[in-house]
Amino acid sequence: MSKIVLRPWQKEDAQALAAIANNRKVWDNVRDFFPTPYTVLDAEQWLDSIRKTRPFLNFAILYQGRIAGNIGIVPKEDVYRMSVEIGYFIGEEFWGKGIATEATRLLVEYIEQEFNVVRIYAEVFETNKASMRVLQKNGFYLEGIRRKAVIKNGEIMDDYVWVKLIK
Repeated sequence: MSKIVLRPWQKEDAQALAAIANNRKVWDNVRDFFPTPYTVLDAEQWLDSIRKTRPFLNFAILYQGRIAGNIGIVPKEDVYRMSVEIGYFIGEEFWGKGIATEATRLLVEYIEQEFNVVRIYAEVFETNKASMRVLQKNGFYLEGIRRKAVIKNGEIMDDYVWVKLIK
């Protein structure tokens, strides 16, 4: 049995979410809309905003029963409606344990069951080699590198687009 479980977020998870998300090293690898510092109030507001979405789009990643991170889906619209984007973060204390790799595998299974899409993709900052390995281990391929496409911490960098076709 896997040590990794994905489950919908619960209101009571706010404290644990804030504890892992309020970390500059985590923030360095996510988009800027992610608050920093990340407070319990931020967690409560976000959890409230996702509570009623069905099918579920965001999951707590549990490792040995503890919240270790978040993984989620962003369904695309209009002519892109056959695609979903995924994203995830793992709390620093849980890095290097294969958690993101297993959570991504579980999320891909969920997407295949719950969504009528043919394409799953993730965008990764050029500095985040660990995330690229997670995607590669899950059968994603590097579709392209968007040169100088993002700015994070005042640094302009490349954005790596990883794709998995599922139908």
